[in-house]
Amino acid sequence: MARRSTPKSDAAAQQSITASADDLLLSILEQGGDTTKTGRFLMTFKEGGAAAGMKSLQSKRGLRVANARDFKNQAVSLADAGDAHAMVFPEIGVALVGGAAAVEHGITTAEFVAADSATQSVDPEYFMFSSQINPGDYLRGVLRTAEMIYQDLGALPGAEMLGDVSATAIGATWGLRACKVPPSNFDGTGIKVGVLDTGFDLGHPEFAGRPIVSNTFVGQPVQDLNGHGTHTAGTACGPQSPAGPLQRYGIAFRARMFIGKVLTNSGSGTQAGVLAGMNWAIANRCEVISMSLGAPIPPQPSYTAAGAAALGAGCLIVAAAGNSSSRPGTINPAGAPANSPTIVSVAALDSSLRVASFSDGGKIDIAGPGVNVFSSWPRPQLHNTISGTSMATPHVAGCAALWAHSNAGLRGAALRAKLAATARHLPFPATDVGAGLVQAP
Repeated sequence: MARRSTPKSDAAAQQSITASADDLLLSILEQGGDTTKTGRFLMTFKEGGAAAGMKSLQSKRGLRVANARDFKNQAVSLADAGDAHAMVFPEIGVALVGGAAAVEHGITTAEFVAADSATQSVDPEYFMFSSQINPGDYLRGVLRTAEMIYQDLGALPGAEMLGDVSATAIGATWGLRACKVPPSNFDGTGIKVGVLDTGFDLGHPEFAGRPIVSNTFVGQPVQDLNGHGTHTAGTACGPQSPAGPLQRYGIAFRARMFIGKVLTNSGSGTQAGVLAGMNWAIANRCEVISMSLGAPIPPQPSYTAAGAAALGAGCLIVAAAGNSSSRPGTINPAGAPANSPTIVSVAALDSSLRVASFSDGGKIDIAGPGVNVFSSWPRPQLHNTISGTSMATPHVAGCAALWAHSNAGLRGAALRAKLAATARHLPFPATDVGAGLVQAP
């Protein structure tokens, strides 16, 4: 593996594959460029073409190429890619190429795609967020400290809305009851659930003793200083009986948790960081992969390829549709990665089982509880109640883990079909709720 090179301050270095999300954001601000894109590129190879594509980059284009398989369990750190021009994620058939290298070697041109038999497309890399906030608003905030950025998130358009932090009734949250989780005979035993988000509070007392595999893809410790990742992981895999006068908020309470930190503590990241996490989760054969993140952009070939690779490996990816709508007046289309056909797109419902006002539509596969959802939160607070399609997604992921536990044949596409077939029908268009409200076995 190439040795890590000394960081440089020029634009080419800032658009290298080792650059952090914050460095890329600052570079875009300094240059006055498109604030939705990082300046780097993603190559999506044709099915089975990753090895040939990697060889072509090396032999025909003269690029130095790193491979995620060079890292233990494919827990790739882009910051440790050294002087490589590109990083290949072999499980999903996608490669990240630095901006300067892509331009210099003609990789961004249509002629390259036409001439390279292994390549399906070359596309700009986008920034990703824990909720579909306005990228320009976030970019202005990145100039402040991470703590100040985090405090701002609650006021940004489309961000998850904070609600009451209290939960004093014994029993289960309204979301778990709506999904018929409490009476289920299954608990996720033997199932790996990957949660790709802002990390997790690894010292949360309600998860003591749980087997947790974790890795960071953003150059920050897995420890969650944001809260979003701890909340989503809590819904998908939290305890059956939290101590004290608390409602049960976790679904697959005996599943094995795989925590991938693909967004920074400020809730931002890059498409490559997310893809690295997806590649890792698939390499580790996580039967269910939960992604409460996205950007308001069209379907991306790289995400579609990752979703297809997951299905082929017996895994299923579920992702948040997005929170940029203002119903009934404005219904915006689901963003990426949820809008890819190979990924399950999740809409949000309130406790009356109506579509949440913020929930995006269009390509929707299923719906989950997403308003005033109580779950875990980093210490010292321990719990929080927030809203968003981000909160609906782990309800679907947790129920998927229960279904996977119920029948070893329910993997990949079969698991996706079972979720749709058993969903509770709702009197709303499929473009708003898909098959309906997810149900536990």
